[in-house]
Amino acid sequence: MLLLGAAALVPMITIPLGAQETDRAKRIGSKFMCMCNCYQVLTQCNHVGCQVSASMLKELDQRVARGDSDDLIVQSFVQEFGTAVFAEPPNRGFSRMAWWIPALALVAGLALVILLISRWRNRPPAVAGGPSAPDISPEFFERARQQADRETEE
Repeated sequence: MLLLGAAALVPMITIPLGAQETDRAKRIGSKFMCMCNCYQVLTQCNHVGCQVSASMLKELDQRVARGDSDDLIVQSFVQEFGTAVFAEPPNRGFSRMAWWIPALALVAGLALVILLISRWRNRPPAVAGGPSAPDISPEFFERARQQADRETEE
């Protein structure tokens, strides 16, 4: 009876371990991009029959089942596919700029907007009526009218 109870407990123990491995594989796989150029996260690639994601997920599952550490798995994928395999750029070296440039662009844009608004507010008010046309003497105006009359009569 005791042996039968122990045999029944073995599947209960191994199922959660398998579930933990699957969760671990999903967690690690969510750090990678599918390399079939679909620009989707590896664990979410929805191309029907995508051989690339299938082989990458198979390799990932094998490495998790072997008990490789997360860092070792990540390093092996980077060695095979390059840093383009990352779903988000690593926060070190030149890739750190990918994290900082959007924030810097936002700050620069905000500073530009504030500068423009302050200049527009500090602009001297426009004079009522604005600059007028140059004064025309009555004699010049009369000569222009006579010339227009002559040219339109012909």
